Amino acid sequence: MSATATLPDLLEKQLQRQAIAYQLRPLHEAGPASQQISVCLLSDEDGVVLTLIPSDHLLDLRELEKLTQRPLQPVRDKQLQRILDHYQLSYLPGLPALVEAPCIIEQVLLNQPRVWMPSGLAGWCLELDNQALKALVDSATAASFAVPLDSIQCSAEDPEQDQQDISAAVKNFTALRMRQRLEETIEIPPLPSTAQRIMTLRVNPDATVEQLTDVVETDPSLAAQVVSWASSSFYAAPGRIRSVEDAIVRVLGFDLVMNLSIGLALGKTFSLPKDAPERTTPYWEQAIYSAAVIEGLARMLPRDRRPESGLNYLAGLLHNFGYLVLAYIFPPYFKLICRHMEANPHVPAWLVDQHLLGVNRDQIGSWLMRYWDMPVEISTAIRHQHDPDYQGEQHIYANLVYLSLALLRERELGSGPLMPIPDALFERIGLSREEAEKAVDKVLDAQDALRKLVTEYQLGFNR
Repeated sequence: MSATATLPDLLEKQLQRQAIAYQLRPLHEAGPASQQISVCLLSDEDGVVLTLIPSDHLLDLRELEKLTQRPLQPVRDKQLQRILDHYQLSYLPGLPALVEAPCIIEQVLLNQPRVWMPSGLAGWCLELDNQALKALVDSATAASFAVPLDSIQCSAEDPEQDQQDISAAVKNFTALRMRQRLEETIEIPPLPSTAQRIMTLRVNPDATVEQLTDVVETDPSLAAQVVSWASSSFYAAPGRIRSVEDAIVRVLGFDLVMNLSIGLALGKTFSLPKDAPERTTPYWEQAIYSAAVIEGLARMLPRDRRPESGLNYLAGLLHNFGYLVLAYIFPPYFKLICRHMEANPHVPAWLVDQHLLGVNRDQIGSWLMRYWDMPVEISTAIRHQHDPDYQGEQHIYANLVYLSLALLRERELGSGPLMPIPDALFERIGLSREEAEKAVDKVLDAQDALRKLVTEYQLGFNR
């Protein structure tokens, strides 16, 4: 980022026209989240509306609809990009007159002595005092329609409470008065037979390559997937891969094939939702990038702290499995979750779930892993993947998932806000930040090959 920047002429003239005093500041100099402004442009058949809320709040579309009596939804990316291109901007600034739209501002912002809002330039923000903000939004409607993030909490301290929370959420979103056990209520599919057979091999210390080959070859799409995976440029195998056994012995190894196969088998139990939030990394791309980064991080750990490599990779591959289950359990409300994620890119996705449903994707994914009798390391990793301070049993798996997601987010992969990485996390797992950065850079240096792997995986998923 350059040391100085100037606003585009159109923005400068607009601020001058309204006699708004401001300072253009580097984003890292902005004050606390309660005084930073998140901007969202929404629309319906009657036109567009601009909303301004504090960055430590969540824009609740349901409350906004009650307030405006309009079914406002976030403006789609194509329309938003046309607006940004017209003004030569990278991001939407919080200037109502610029988009010629009515503005609604969260009331609490007007009580702040100073605020920082998006300037439209990457890495820069506008600093306004209270008087300047009030002048900027002089014709706006002030109301309470956003929810403080610190009021949205996951009540389940114990993973055993997850089933109660999921059941309560199901009950809240159905017309049925009586609820049976969760697995009977929502008809969760059983663990796929291929995954069952591989899991049986996994706990058998005498399992052989021949036995794993036999299981994989009974599923033609899985066999084709393993061979194509081993043949990819990401692994740069010498010579042609002719069989599943060849893929296992010469390239991928026993553990990796086992866990790739489990991931593919589990993935086929739930369809990818047709709807998805914009500006997020596609599901399988996120899964495979995360697994590859975790594998790279684990290799750099001291031997006495290194987790089981197969489970480590599988934790990365399945970390967002709750997303698929969420769409399966709550199909009518998944669209609402997607629109809220688009309206709140500054809010972690699991917090959006928690606010709308009373349960989140991490709880749901972890519960399903336990229901399917998957290894406790996997359910723990999924359950605590967004807690950088988790130090409980099997914490190394959850910590590595968190670290991989945070490092990828710094490189604009994934979704939601940047995830802070405390020094204590590096100390706990036995890595330095420099080593972690080196591991993720090595993975992303092979990004083209990795994207081909994603394509192969998606093809296998759809076979």
